[in-house]
Amino acid sequence: MNKRYDVIVIGAGIIGCCIAYELAQKGYRTLNVDRLAAAGHGSTSGSCAIIRLHYSTPDGVAMAREGYYYWLNWAEYLGVKDPTGMAKYINTGCLVIKTALNKNLKNVMASLDDLGVQYQELDLEGIRKKMPLIDTQTYFPPKRLDDPEFGLPTGDKIRGAIFVPESGYITDPQLSTHNVQVAAEAQGGEFQFNAEITDILKKDGRVAGVKLKDGITIEAPIVVNVAGPHSYLINRMADVEAGMKIKTRALRQEVCHVPSPEGFDYEKHGMIISDGDIGCYSRPEVGNHVLIGSEDPECDEREWVDPDNFYPDFTEQWKTQAMRQAQRIKDLPIPNRPQGVVDLYDVSDDWIPIYDKSDVAGFYMAVGTSGNQYKNAPVVGVLMSALIAKVEAGHDHDREPVKINMKYTGRECNMGFFSRLREINPDSSFSVIG
Repeated sequence: MNKRYDVIVIGAGIIGCCIAYELAQKGYRTLNVDRLAAAGHGSTSGSCAIIRLHYSTPDGVAMAREGYYYWLNWAEYLGVKDPTGMAKYINTGCLVIKTALNKNLKNVMASLDDLGVQYQELDLEGIRKKMPLIDTQTYFPPKRLDDPEFGLPTGDKIRGAIFVPESGYITDPQLSTHNVQVAAEAQGGEFQFNAEITDILKKDGRVAGVKLKDGITIEAPIVVNVAGPHSYLINRMADVEAGMKIKTRALRQEVCHVPSPEGFDYEKHGMIISDGDIGCYSRPEVGNHVLIGSEDPECDEREWVDPDNFYPDFTEQWKTQAMRQAQRIKDLPIPNRPQGVVDLYDVSDDWIPIYDKSDVAGFYMAVGTSGNQYKNAPVVGVLMSALIAKVEAGHDHDREPVKINMKYTGRECNMGFFSRLREINPDSSFSVIG
């Protein structure tokens, strides 16, 4: 006999689990289906899990501000204690370097002001007091190692920075996902792992469930695509991609870990640094290391890949990122062998996620999320569960976008901002910054 559920959530990463948790709390019988062996084993496990408030758009800043409070109140939000342990939020603060590219953070500061977020605007002396290891020379635009001008200052000094105290990271993103799985299961949610979906079933013009590789079919009148880097493949299976103005692709990324400069406890005294001048972001990493990722400057080639067939090992990109970071952090050692993560992002055309219904009744999507939406996962769960409930009750979201008041900030979120039918947002950074 075929299994039947109210909702099938495709994917058991942090966002898929949060959506299931929120739906289960509303009384839906949910099933998360994932092709991997456990929750959070996909791109979530490779997330840098940074919790920061600066985004390129006011809507992005508002979403991040709302999400911040969920992580501060993580155990309270979930209402359960995971026997394997609870993920921990480590507050470090975030230093964001001003550049011409980010308009000297004018728009970011306006959005932070609007939300009442405290921050400090720093001159060069203030930057050095905040982080003594900082070299304040400017190297913009970012370059690759084979550029003959790599490492040469291109001007006088950087333009300053802001420091946002309420920023940090989650110690173990995979554990945080398991925490949400436990919470969803406590509400009646179920999970099926090692299960690959080969077809999206339809009946009478709406979604009817999924078919698995082993031939088993699972029935449900609602299916939510939260498949991460595989999201575009699921959308094609459901035949909804043609009805989307904004689409998604899988992007290969490398994040490296290098030792802290000698004599400095980076794990204890380091902070998140978002640095468009050198094209990198960084944060403290366990073992007194520095985690370094690319902010996707023009010089870094974007490698769009088949999520089932990509090069899984490091290339020279890791060393490029480490060497660029060494321009900013004095005496940063560069190891001979790479250490870190090679993984995929699920990226939309404008790097802003899609949280929406589709042209097929009952088929929803939370896609284009990788690189900058981990921090927003609990909010996405709340928003998507509300969207699904309203659309299933007959609301025409395409004509009149659903608006939801957010719990902590009291702000109204217009979900039309995340529509599949939107035009490409010119205010986006078109990078991991979002």
